[in-house]
Amino acid sequence: MNTTASNLAARPRWKRVVLKLSGEALGEPGRGGIDVDVVHQLAVEIHDVCQNLGVAVAVVPGGGNLWRGARGAAEGMDHTQSDHIGMLGTVMNALALQDALERLGQDTRVQSALEMPRVAEAYIRRRAMRHLDKGRVVIFAAGTGNPFFTTDTAAALRAAEIDAEVILKGTHSGVEGVYNADPKKDPDAVRYDHVSFAEVMAKDLKVMDSTAIAFCRDNEIPIVVFDLLQPGNLRSILEGKPIGTLVG
Repeated sequence: MNTTASNLAARPRWKRVVLKLSGEALGEPGRGGIDVDVVHQLAVEIHDVCQNLGVAVAVVPGGGNLWRGARGAAEGMDHTQSDHIGMLGTVMNALALQDALERLGQDTRVQSALEMPRVAEAYIRRRAMRHLDKGRVVIFAAGTGNPFFTTDTAAALRAAEIDAEVILKGTHSGVEGVYNADPKKDPDAVRYDHVSFAEVMAKDLKVMDSTAIAFCRDNEIPIVVFDLLQPGNLRSILEGKPIGTLVG
C-alpha cells in the first residue's frame, strides 16, 4: 500500500473534539443506573480514535440515567438542590468511563466543576489543555458547576474553552440524527444530513438546549448528532463518512 495514501486515509476530519454523551444512553434500558457493557463499548471506541487516528477527545457525560434535576424540581424539590444531585450523577458516569478507559490502557483524567479532590481534579482549563496535548482523554464532570444549566451547555462551553473543532452529540434509542419530526412518533419523519443553526432555532428542532445552540452558533462550533450506540459510528464520523446530522 502507498504510504502517503494510507496516511491521508487515516487523517481525521477533526483533531480535537468534545464528545457529549447522553446519560440515558449509559443506563440499563428501562432501569437506569450504569450499564457496564455500554460503558465498555464506548471506551473501546474512544480509545480507538485516540490511539489510531490521533484525535484529542474530551467527554462531557450527562447524568439522566441516575437523576434529572428538572424532574426533581417538577416534583417539588428545590431546583438548585435537585440540579446539584444531577451534577453528582455526571461524576458517577465520568468515573465509570474513566475506569473502563484505563482498563484499556488509555490515560484519562476526570475534571469536575464541583471540587471533590479525593475523586477528581478541579476543572482548570490550562491543565485540561495539557492533558489533551499529552494524549489523555479528559472527562468534564458536574456540568458547568451551576444549577439551571444543562450538560449540553457545559459541552458547548468546554468546547470553546479548549479550542475543540466540533461537538459530537451522541443520542440513543436508535435516533440517528436530527429529524423534521419525532421519528418515534411519525414514521414519515425525514432525517437532515445538514441543517443550519438558524433552522434548528426557528423550527425548535431537538438537537441541544437553546442556550447551547446559540452559544455554538455565536462561536462557530459545529455539532454532529449521531447514534451513539451504533458500533463504529464515532470512528466513521472522524474519518469523514456521512454519519448523522451536521449542524452548523
